[in-house]
Amino acid sequence: MVRRPIRNIEDFDVYQKAVKLFENFLEEDLLILKRSFAGRILAGNQLRSLDSICANMEEGYERKSGKEIKNFFRMSKGSTGEARGRYKRLKELLPEQIINKRVAVLNEIRAMLESLIQKWK
Repeated sequence: MVRRPIRNIEDFDVYQKAVKLFENFLEEDLLILKRSFAGRILAGNQLRSLDSICANMEEGYERKSGKEIKNFFRMSKGSTGEARGRYKRLKELLPEQIINKRVAVLNEIRAMLESLIQKWK
């Protein structure tokens, strides 16, 4: 496997996965959640959590300091936990297969972030 150099945040597989998850939420989950009052409220919270995963990676990477990058990647990891928990609580509003798919992706993102945090100097 040939590793490509990291030149920007978009080169991180974990970032690409987080952006795709955010897009999936907008394209699929939001359409279902906005049908009910509770769904609309929770959708706003979930949107912020999923956006926070990406935004913290972006901010941390731009700071170019190993210590700060690790800190922002930790915050991204925390947002994965928040989003994962909320998906589990949305079982009355979203189909089970969507919840299972999203939770699985969040688990992957969490593991990837943990690995990066451990490796970062």
